[in-house]
Amino acid sequence: MNRRRILVFLFIPTFIFAFGQEKDFSDWKGEFLQGKKTLYSSRAKANYIALDDYDVTFYFLDLEANNTSTTISGNVTIGATAVVSSPQTLVFELNDNLIIDSVLVNEVRHEVIRENNMVTIDLEIPIPVKEYFSVQVYYRGTVISDGFFSGMSTGTSPSWGKQVTWTLSEPYSALDWFPCKQVLSDKADSVYVFITTDNSLMAGSNGILTDVVPLPGNKVRYEWKTHHPIAYYLISMTIADYQDYSLYAHPDGFSDSILIQNYIYDHPDYLSQNKSLIDNTKELVELFSSLYVLYPFYDEKYGHCLAPLGGGMEHQTMTTLADFRFFLVAHELGHGWFGDYVTCATWMDIWINEGFASYSEYLAYQYLISQENADGWMLNAQSQALMEPDGSVYVPFEEISNVSRIFSGNLSYKKGAALLHMIRFELDKDSLFFETLESFLNQYGNDVATGLDFRDVLESVSGKDFSEFFEQWYFGKGYPIFEINWSQRGDSVMVRSTQTGSSGSTPLFKTSLEFRLFCDGGDTVVRAYQDQNTQDFVFLIPDIVQSLVVDPGKWLLKKVNAINHVSDIDFNRSHLFAIWPNPAGNTVHIHFKNSNREHIVIISGLSGKIEKAFKTRNDQMELSLGFLPQGVFIVTVEEEGRRSVQKLVKY
Repeated sequence: MNRRRILVFLFIPTFIFAFGQEKDFSDWKGEFLQGKKTLYSSRAKANYIALDDYDVTFYFLDLEANNTSTTISGNVTIGATAVVSSPQTLVFELNDNLIIDSVLVNEVRHEVIRENNMVTIDLEIPIPVKEYFSVQVYYRGTVISDGFFSGMSTGTSPSWGKQVTWTLSEPYSALDWFPCKQVLSDKADSVYVFITTDNSLMAGSNGILTDVVPLPGNKVRYEWKTHHPIAYYLISMTIADYQDYSLYAHPDGFSDSILIQNYIYDHPDYLSQNKSLIDNTKELVELFSSLYVLYPFYDEKYGHCLAPLGGGMEHQTMTTLADFRFFLVAHELGHGWFGDYVTCATWMDIWINEGFASYSEYLAYQYLISQENADGWMLNAQSQALMEPDGSVYVPFEEISNVSRIFSGNLSYKKGAALLHMIRFELDKDSLFFETLESFLNQYGNDVATGLDFRDVLESVSGKDFSEFFEQWYFGKGYPIFEINWSQRGDSVMVRSTQTGSSGSTPLFKTSLEFRLFCDGGDTVVRAYQDQNTQDFVFLIPDIVQSLVVDPGKWLLKKVNAINHVSDIDFNRSHLFAIWPNPAGNTVHIHFKNSNREHIVIISGLSGKIEKAFKTRNDQMELSLGFLPQGVFIVTVEEEGRRSVQKLVKY
């Protein structure tokens, strides 16, 4: 989802369970809801627990609405399978504001009990485990609409004068307009959305439009069907005076075409003024299909429905959006892979949706516009993230009732994108980065995932340990602040990097770090790895260095308070040697700080096994690492009774 602004929030009084990592769920589940920690009656607690008694397989929404109000009527069928032995109650969610006329369980009418937006059915005959059953709910009413995150809204486009009614269920508002089970991990296998409205209007939704049926009274029914797994909040409908402008994408290696179906305002000037922007969708579908995996819903469509919502919402296969700005289309389309195909397992892990979709904006600029535009996008993203010195990408459990915190533009979106950019930098190999994304999508497609799930895939593909990285950048708060002192002694450039954290809870960010040295003979980039708050590096540079900059590629989310050229740096307390680059490929350089001494060099694994040991009296040397596999090693240098140890990462 991409939103221009947040208006007044409607906080729903009921929320569903979220099972996040590092939490103790020994108490009853109802205390650990995916929203507010609200106190409920004994029956309400039991009802929330009963949501786990069944697995949703199918939703059939057969509703009537129009484009001028949020009044709705009709029926919804929930198809499900019992997952516990003989449940005696069934529960689902529906806002108390809507009137229920009747409820049928397997076509038999049942009475219901309503409390805290939860509907409870006491069964006379329990449902056997693994048996399919259906709950059909006939209901009506007017959906309360109050701000961006409303289940259903209606409004007029200020530029085009078209009245639109649309739904937006993320994160907790699906229950505002249809009976459902708001549990992220329980994706329905398929969904039908039938929308009856005035025959002067069009209605868009998920999947394929299978039929348009004329009805008495100048009505028409749009019948949409999707047969891909879908999370509850991605089900949608929009109604307006639209026209259909469709085109097709042709991804490389795919023998068929992918429908791009756009429901745009039926105004004589809209298409002519926006056609080139809409047509960008074709190249974006083709680009992301090449960078990630083939668009996951290729056999149905990708589409857009216009609405005056001030941003966009990635409803599966049919995004609802305000306009066709390049970055907005790229962001919402990116959700087709990250958010729709793979969905965050908890709202605490919204990074899986919004961080990845935001980085899709960067990639769209990088590959389809220019690197300069992409760099400008990332600098803006980093500047926004720097406005949150105490913020984390991961949403703390105690804040998941705060919708504005979940969808923090500075943290979930911009810092989330910056985090992916830094992973790309740490890997230092684009093929590994995109292989990681592909493996993640292949492993968790049609399912849900956490940030730690992505970390596991990242480590599996790269062979590198990212546990500290995620502790710092995903769960940790803030960003590093650097102060750099440097001097040159002969052909040795000595750099002392001092780092503090913007938040006291994360005092150190262990990170790869690049310096660009501007020399008389031209500039050069050197790479180091900082794993201490104050760390010294030595680089062999034959020319006179005039100045240096930190992180010339703008990969890191950081602040640099000062870069000072000093006359000399006291290395008496520092290592006996410097080693670079680190991480390293097949070769490293070792610079010994004391001349004319015998240096004993030992390279060993973390287990203590010695991989190589030798002596040298050289002041500096180049060492081939062909004898080492990928991994982390310890380099020890001894001389005249002194001993110095550094970590070496081989990729």
